[in-house]
This record gives sequence, C-alpha cells and structure tokens, in this order.
Amino acid sequence: MCGRFTLYTDEASLARHFALVDSCRFRPGWNITPASDIPIVHIENQDRVFINAHWGLVPHWARDDSFQPINARAETVATKPFFRDAYKNGRCLIPASGFYEWQGSEGHKQPYYFSLADTDIFAFAGLWDHWDSPDKSLDSCTIITTVANDIMAPVHNRMPVILAPEDYDAWLNGDNGDLLQPYAGEMQVWPVRTLVNNPKHDGRDLIKQLQ
Repeated sequence: MCGRFTLYTDEASLARHFALVDSCRFRPGWNITPASDIPIVHIENQDRVFINAHWGLVPHWARDDSFQPINARAETVATKPFFRDAYKNGRCLIPASGFYEWQGSEGHKQPYYFSLADTDIFAFAGLWDHWDSPDKSLDSCTIITTVANDIMAPVHNRMPVILAPEDYDAWLNGDNGDLLQPYAGEMQVWPVRTLVNNPKHDGRDLIKQLQ
C-alpha cells in the first residue's frame, strides 16, 4: 500500500516537469497523510491541469463521503465497481518526491523511506473524481498500488505504481492498464526515525537516514 509520502519540490519545477498550462500552488510536505489535500494533474480540454484534491476517493455517484479509500489495487481497479468509472474517466498523476513504508510487528515497526535515484519529482498513477452534495463539493483521489519490486519486497509486498515521464500521456489519455507494473528503474531506500509515525511531525529531518 501507500499511506504516507513526500513532495518537497518547488512550484516552478513541478510545473515544468508536468508541462502544466497554468501555475500551481501547493504546500510542500515531508509527511503527507491520508485525508490531506494533495496536488494532482489531470487532463482538461486536452491540457494538463493542476488541482489540489482530497486524498481518499469519493466517486461522483456515492451517496455520502463516508468511505474514502486512499489506495486502489492495480489488479482489480478496472473491474471493481467502486473504482471502475474513475478508471475509465478519471485518470490522474499524483506528484511525489518519495514515500514511506513500515516493516516489523505492530508496536515495533521500523519506517523506511523510498525514492528514485535520479530525481526528486515523479508521479504515482492515480484516479480522481468530483463529488457534490447539497452542502459540500469535493475533488478527491486515490493512489494505485501493485506488487513490490526487488528493492521494495524486503520491506513490504506492495508499492505505489510509479510512472515514467514518457508514460504520463498514455496513462492520462486512457492506456489499458499495461503501465500498472512494479517500477523497473533505479530506486534507493534507507531507514528513518519513527518521528514520521506522528502526522503532526513534518520537515526535511524526517527523511534523514537513521544512523
């Protein structure tokens, strides 16, 4: 799964990386948690558009916003009723700099930080939707996960789907799902302090390697 990640690049770099037609405003974070508002990129009128969306998907057809999954499994996302419409019509990119995963038994879990070796901006494959009720309007999203690659497997059996920049358009414009694979590029990982366990903690110190 993916339940905590980072995004600490600047707005100009993010806009260039994703070829956005408009400027983007977001708050960098080293401990981004579910139910946060996070940046996403989607297609509107054939352009890449930036919005901030609630992390925890609420489909447009939902009666209420009580169920908000933060992840969707690549193996079933195209067919599971909850995600099926967003998979067809609500593809998005979710910018990130890295993500955390934990290893160990409950109460003794060690957090690890994962990132790409050659960049501090990349994208998770995501889904998004817009939901309205009489008293509330919500843009929301979820991160797609797949089986772990070799660097991820010793810590956890699943990982977020990471897309290569050359695959962004294919995903956003309706690729059939072949892109939802374990990341094959070079990654790096190291243990970090358990400070990240507390959502109130934020800052660059959270990703420093545990000595």
